Amino acid sequence: MAAAAQLGNLQEEATCSICLDYFTDPVTIDCGHNFCHSCITQSWEGGGGIYPCPQCRDISGQSLRPNRQLRNIVGMLKQFELPPVKPPEENLCEKHNQALLLFCAEDQRMICWVCRESKEHKTHSASPIEEAAEEYKVKLQEWLLLLKKEDKYFQESKIKEKQQYQTMRNKLRTEKKKLESEIEKLRQLLKENEQTLHRRLEEMEKKITMVENTNITKLSNQITSLNAVITEIGKKCEAPAWKLLKDVRSTLSRCNNVKIQSPEAVKSYKVMVTLDPDTAHPRLLLSEGGRRVRDMGTAQSLPATLKRFTLFPCVLGSEGFTSGRHYWEVQLLQEGAVWEVGVAAESVDRKGGFIWSPEGGVWAVQGSGGQYVAFTSPVTPLSPGEEPLKLGVYLDYEGGRLSLYNADSWELLYSFLQACFPRRLFPHFCLWPGAELRLV
Repeated sequence: MAAAAQLGNLQEEATCSICLDYFTDPVTIDCGHNFCHSCITQSWEGGGGIYPCPQCRDISGQSLRPNRQLRNIVGMLKQFELPPVKPPEENLCEKHNQALLLFCAEDQRMICWVCRESKEHKTHSASPIEEAAEEYKVKLQEWLLLLKKEDKYFQESKIKEKQQYQTMRNKLRTEKKKLESEIEKLRQLLKENEQTLHRRLEEMEKKITMVENTNITKLSNQITSLNAVITEIGKKCEAPAWKLLKDVRSTLSRCNNVKIQSPEAVKSYKVMVTLDPDTAHPRLLLSEGGRRVRDMGTAQSLPATLKRFTLFPCVLGSEGFTSGRHYWEVQLLQEGAVWEVGVAAESVDRKGGFIWSPEGGVWAVQGSGGQYVAFTSPVTPLSPGEEPLKLGVYLDYEGGRLSLYNADSWELLYSFLQACFPRRLFPHFCLWPGAELRLV
């Protein structure tokens, strides 16, 4: 077998890279590569005094040195009646049936020496396929590292999501046991209430399971998509140069189209939010420029407007949203104070009371002395790993999603999913005495 391999190597060395047959009248050019005399002469026709090597593209003189020793070797090989070693058909030019030795940077495909001298590619930048393969291998490896990081992020997110839902479920079970104990004592008097509360608890558990399944399924699909691209790129990087470059444009396109929702991706939708003074409750003092607000505890004398809140100490952002994705951050300046942050419908009641829930036109999270809830119906208790000092608010209008994060650790506090948003939404803030926040 070793002898057969050596014979194959000898056949390759005795084969012209242009005609893919044994050398006929072999000559050596300045760069040291060998070609049939007729092949290299034909390759240089119409070159205008420039004579590039079809293999390495180095510029040579027109000097052709006969290689008698190589001619003798070819003669001896022919006596064995062995056909010349030709490259696989997929590495041949479909148009000219010549070896694909070059890679066109503009068209991102392999070409032969005849293509290189054609009008289509003559002005294009071309390089040997080995050099091009190394260059694109580096690019694909960079993509591989990035996608592996994204895969790690989604894996960790999936674990955190499961832990959060399990914690919620455990708390729910504990509450259910307490409730059953109390109901047992008062069964005769509270039988109807027992049935009502059981239904509510079951609805809460179904809602938690539904939201969990939606989020986990979404993360699983994203992980599957990432793994498929990662596997494809891994195989590409290990493939021969011609196979790596054969459809490299399609591979790079799939890399670009991978949907990435890491913190960096979400934060790319960051917008400048300012507070609308015409909506601010009289107790709220806004800074110049509308980027900071605090509850003074006493009302100011302000002009009465239809837009101003007069019952709850609320204020809205100046700009509303009717489409797209948007992200903004809120710095909480007073620990332990009571605040609500989220979005509100343009139609939310300014003069009277309104229901703190999506049904009332408000999607928000409340913090109160280390206790946190999401304003759902009924409210959902939250258990963040650490007290958030800065909130990140992410709105996906078309996706029906509002997510609030601890902007420092990127821990998800709560996501309102499958929301039916009204025509226009505004950033919504509510502060109670002692609370102060700043938009960053």
